[in-house]
Amino acid sequence: MDRRISIRNGEMRYINGDVTSQAQDSMDLVIVNAAPISRSYFSGEFDPDKVRAPKCWSANTQTPAEDVPEEQKQSGRCMDCPQNVRGSGSNGGRACRFSQRLAVAFEDDLTVVYRLQLPATSIYGRGGSGHKPLQEYVKLLAARGYGATTLVTRVYLDKESVIPKLYFKPVRSLSGEELEAVEDISTHADTIEAIQQDKYVSAGATSPFGVVDGFELDAN
Repeated sequence: MDRRISIRNGEMRYINGDVTSQAQDSMDLVIVNAAPISRSYFSGEFDPDKVRAPKCWSANTQTPAEDVPEEQKQSGRCMDCPQNVRGSGSNGGRACRFSQRLAVAFEDDLTVVYRLQLPATSIYGRGGSGHKPLQEYVKLLAARGYGATTLVTRVYLDKESVIPKLYFKPVRSLSGEELEAVEDISTHADTIEAIQQDKYVSAGATSPFGVVDGFELDAN
């Protein structure tokens, strides 16, 4: 996927092939589609300048994916995995990290889809002073009778967080014409590519994908 939104280094940028935007604190986006929450474990120290495949990963957050080599599986079940224990990762967190991919578009061009990958800090938890991580935001919308794909959503950085963290808030409802455009693009090949799980070869192989920076619309 050549189009993505990066949230590295406390900045938001959109990347479209060789074109990279100027840094921004927020973007007004339309959620087009989303993948289920997944998780992955990388061995060794994290290096943001090196793209590599994880050692173990799960598409359902319950068991290792079928294509994980047997010798790389950390456990038969994610709930029993030592990499799922708090403190196994940096800053007291889990070494195996949750994430979720999202296909989004800018409101002025709903035909061009970008990949946005959310870390766990942007999915779970409670935001203060009206700030909403993903699951809180989706619950708020559902309580008011809205779906996440029916609105323009402002996605913005938590500037006080030392790690990448996004919040979400509604901007406006989409028009009838815009809703039709979102429905049309929601199953397009580019959209499916934006949210699909990467096909990894092995932990030692170089990933064919760039560093990416998603989520479940009906998260409970």
